[in-house]
Amino acid sequence: MQFTEFKQQLNNFVVFDLQDIRKIEVDFDLRRLSEWQDSGYIKIVRRGYYIFSDLEINEQVLFLIANNIYEPSYVSCEMALSFYGLIPEGVYSVTSISSKKTSKFKTLIAEFSYRKVKPELFFGYKLMTVGNQQYKIAEIEKTVLDYLYLNPQMQNEANFSEWRFNAQDFLAKANLEKFNKYLKVFGSKQLNKRAEKFLKFIKQ
Repeated sequence: MQFTEFKQQLNNFVVFDLQDIRKIEVDFDLRRLSEWQDSGYIKIVRRGYYIFSDLEINEQVLFLIANNIYEPSYVSCEMALSFYGLIPEGVYSVTSISSKKTSKFKTLIAEFSYRKVKPELFFGYKLMTVGNQQYKIAEIEKTVLDYLYLNPQMQNEANFSEWRFNAQDFLAKANLEKFNKYLKVFGSKQLNKRAEKFLKFIKQ
């Protein structure tokens, strides 16, 4: 298969893997991938996962790649907080939640990090579309709860002040009834205490 035909077949994919390639040509010669990397046609993101070199990289493309190179996962914590405009700082790693082990991948296009949670806490995300593919990102309520759950040091007014959290935007966008419903699923007394202090702080 020539590269032009290969790209035409997979052009709608933001990121593709070996399984996607085998669907269009069962006996595809994997040496082609190395040749096309050397020629600058494609880039490897993580072993077995590729993008076309002319792909325009933006935030949503990074989210889609994050979902695909480590499954199951959804974007959350610092990156989702930034996406929702809840923190002022730029985020340099695409942070995600996974039910698999905690992992981190430094790639040519970005750093992708994953925090493990119990399978029963893998919920509270929504699907967003990029091209003909979809990525998962935490809902605004679950984003905050994921962050508080995985950062137990966030437990007093000083911590919340240093966080520089955009309370006004959160209160305008979030559903506090859903927030409390999700909080119950965690079943953590410590998280309940942190969440209570957090809500008291942002309502001041």
